[in-house]
Order: sequence, then structure tokens, then C-alpha cells
Amino acid sequence: MGRIVSNFFMSLDGVVEAPDQWHMPYFNDEMGAAIGQGMATNKAFLMGRKLYEEWAGFWPNSDDEFADFLNSHPKYVVSSSLQTASWSNTTIVAGAHQLREIKDATDGDLVISGSATLVRSLLAEGLVDELRVLVHPIVVGHGARLFEDSTSHALELVSNDRFSTGVLNLAYAPTA
Repeated sequence: MGRIVSNFFMSLDGVVEAPDQWHMPYFNDEMGAAIGQGMATNKAFLMGRKLYEEWAGFWPNSDDEFADFLNSHPKYVVSSSLQTASWSNTTIVAGAHQLREIKDATDGDLVISGSATLVRSLLAEGLVDELRVLVHPIVVGHGARLFEDSTSHALELVSNDRFSTGVLNLAYAPTA
């Protein structure tokens, strides 16, 4: 049985939007190793429609090493409005019931990166097994936050680490 694992770059004030504008000064080998460790168990990407449309418009035309990985890796898009998916290795998932079946049939992690709305909805459905956040020591001051207008979810800290840049590598699991 697989797990659904969510990964986010987050500012100290909870912003997850546009990390490309504030995250890179904190990227180093420690963070690269943490990200690589997560990629080792990644059996498929899980995303919402909006992120899928953004990534599908960019990654198939990119020629870097990460693009090769993304383009060839399985992808599941949770959407009730998306009718077709043209990006290679993409499957549209109609809802929580179908996603539970995929999760049960997967040996490894279904990884969410950058779909805050999807994470909130899957937490509400009891489908997220682990929430990983790399909390950066910067206050961005504006932008979408991971838990805007969200219901309450009790979480337990399952691992933590501090990088030399001051970034906190935190992992939480929903409590029973």
C-alpha cells in the first residue's frame, strides 16, 4: 500500500506561492539531499488541475535533467473538470474514491508538490499520510498560504532537521 506525501517550500509566514521568487538563496547540498531522498521513494506525482496545466505547459518543452524525470514519471491529476491529459504518463483521477484505489495499489509514495488546494482537500478526506515542509527563514509578506480558509487538522511532528541555511526540514503526519 502506498502513501500520499506532500512537499512544500514554505516561508516563515506560511507562504507557499511562487517559491521561485524567494527559495533559491537557501538551496544547498543539504536541501538537495533531502529532496533527493524524497524522490527515491516517489512512484508518481499527484497534482491538481491548475498545477497540472502549469507544469504541462512548461516541462514537456524543457531539456534539463529534472524535465526528463518529470516527463517520463507517472502523474495523476485529481480533477472533476479536466477532460483530457496530453502530457505523457498522465492519468486523470475523478475523486477521492479512485485515488484511494490507486494509493492501495501503489508500492511507494504518491507525491504532491505545489498543489495547496489539493493538499487541503485530501487532508479533509483523510488521504494525506505525511506533510513535509521546508520552512525558509524569510517573511515573504504576500501570496497564497498552505492553509488558507482550512479546517483544523491535528498533526504530529515525525521528523525534523535544521539546515546550515536556517531552513527547517519538518515532516508531520495526521494524528489518529
